[in-house]
Formats: sequence, C-alpha cells, structure tokens
Amino acid sequence: MTHSVKISAILTAHSGKAGELEAMLGVLAGHSRAEPGNLRWDIWREPSDPPRFLLDELYRDQAAADAHRRTPHFQAYVDGIEELADRLAITAHPVDVVA
Repeated sequence: MTHSVKISAILTAHSGKAGELEAMLGVLAGHSRAEPGNLRWDIWREPSDPPRFLLDELYRDQAAADAHRRTPHFQAYVDGIEELADRLAITAHPVDVVA
C-alpha cells in the first residue's frame, strides 16, 4: 500500500543566525517544491519565539521522500544546518487524515 509521508521539522536558530537560516530555508523551499513527488513544503515561524521555525513537508509516497533526501539541495542543507540551528525532524505516515 502506498501512502503519503509527512515530515515536520522544528529548527531553532543559533544566536544571531535566524536571518541566515531563513534565507537557507527559502532556497531549500523553492527547490523542494519543484520535486515531482512533493505535495507541500511550507516554512512557518513562531511569533512568540522568532528564532524558531517549523517546516511542514508532504510527499506523495516514501519513494518521493527518499528522493528528496538524495537531492543536491537537501544535501547542502544537511551540510550547513548544524552551523545555523538545532533541529528536530519527525517523519510520519497517515493514520487518520482528511484529504
């Protein structure tokens, strides 16, 4: 059975790095949204804690999520994220989702 894959990530920018993090995420968003298996790729920012960002990603299936992780733009993100932020990522499969 094929099902969509949701990835949510909480990124907390290191001191003085929120602007660089936002710029990096903007580039990543543009490339990620263009991937054939991507259904959604959004960046949110917590107003009560401005250095904290939330990524909300949705992929058609596990193969699309795996393909995303192999792209040059994702690899560039992985290579640079530790300098800019602490990161918690969660990958989930649907249980009870309204389409």
